[in-house]
Amino acid sequence: MTVADERSDPEPGEGVAEQEDGEARLDSLMDALAEVRRVIVGQDHMVERLLVALLARGHCLLEGVPGVAKTLAASTLATVTGGSFARIQFTPDLVPSDIVGTRVYHPGSESFDVELGPVFVNFLLADEINRAPAKVQSALLEVMAERQVTLAGRTHPLPRPFVVLATQNPIESEGVYPLPEVQRDRFLFRVLVSHPSAHEELEILQRMSVRPPVPRPVLDPATLLRLQAMAEEVSVHQLVADYVVRLVMATRTPSEYGLPDLEDTIEIGVSPRATLGLVSAGRALALLRGRDYLLPDDIRDVAVDVMAHRLMLTFDALADEVDPAEVVGRILRAVPPPLVVWNQGMR
Repeated sequence: MTVADERSDPEPGEGVAEQEDGEARLDSLMDALAEVRRVIVGQDHMVERLLVALLARGHCLLEGVPGVAKTLAASTLATVTGGSFARIQFTPDLVPSDIVGTRVYHPGSESFDVELGPVFVNFLLADEINRAPAKVQSALLEVMAERQVTLAGRTHPLPRPFVVLATQNPIESEGVYPLPEVQRDRFLFRVLVSHPSAHEELEILQRMSVRPPVPRPVLDPATLLRLQAMAEEVSVHQLVADYVVRLVMATRTPSEYGLPDLEDTIEIGVSPRATLGLVSAGRALALLRGRDYLLPDDIRDVAVDVMAHRLMLTFDALADEVDPAEVVGRILRAVPPPLVVWNQGMR
């Protein structure tokens, strides 16, 4: 017996009410996107990816030179979505207890109490994450993967929704600790943030030099959780799922997909988290574009941001400064997408 057989007949008008409620949530989602763009000039790719990561329950790593609105975008997104926000400035003298919390001894009662750290928020901004040593960065692994913190043998769940937005400066080489592969794999996206164009630079000057716009709350955590559930219900055709697997396998055995020269470029292909990330990010992007079904174009749009930072290149490729994004671009050109013809009655 299927699930549909066990359900009782819906009440008259129930389906219409659910459809209207879903449309209202999508409208509020577009309002939230517009509100963030009212504060952030340009950087449309970064803003869209931040919202997609949030809908997909993923974490996002923003990489760019100083002053390109990475921190402002993270704090603005937290304000617009109505969640709690905390910023941790990563420094070389930071210790894990500064992030996750610690036990505090009270002499009067001769007992220990647990003091939770700043990670217990909806939006955690890890600013300049590569400035902290590996021990501090590893403290985030349980937070990012399990969305919980274990202190003194007790597990403390984090608020829902929860997302880590981290920033790092790619041009610094002194006093930085590159993220290990296992931590990079925890991030759904790595988004490269570039300088604004001349037109956008003029708009920044005109908008920010007088009275900078202040973001207003548009969503709330409860609505955001329902939007995340809607993203998980986006339909995925079997051909699209097969396309995702072929893209991932092309990073592991490129010669089987007509790219034998990449055997000397890729040391280790992407992990299964990339497979799941492509689908979850594609679903969120499809929802943001007003669709309840996933297309190959959605997968292609998020592929570089999902896969490039997960590729482990060979020593020779690193010495030749091979760009992982270009490697993913070659794979996208080599692996043909399926032609999916959607039937209106199958949606």
